[in-house]
Amino acid sequence: MTYLVNEKCIKCKLMDCVEVCPVDCFYEGKNMLVIKPDECIDCGVCEPECPVDAIVPDTEDGNEKWLKINTKYSEIWPNISEKKDPPKDNEKFKNEKDKFKKYFDENI
Repeated sequence: MTYLVNEKCIKCKLMDCVEVCPVDCFYEGKNMLVIKPDECIDCGVCEPECPVDAIVPDTEDGNEKWLKINTKYSEIWPNISEKKDPPKDNEKFKNEKDKFKKYFDENI
């Protein structure tokens, strides 16, 4: 099992999870974070730290898409090991649906 970041992170990118990760397995894109599955030690400390519930175990049904996305972009985006400030307008996107389709950006 590994943990994954899903679309709830898009445009929120709060980074509380980055601060607690003991192995620095988070990677930062333009508007979201991902977890590198091969580096995640499945400790689970990041999951309760996410205020928008964007971190989930890969064992939950329907997370195949997010496993692929986390795997792909953790190979492209830079590693992040320190918390940064979230986007200024993150609150307005917190509960929005279909954020991947609307806002995902694969660029750094």
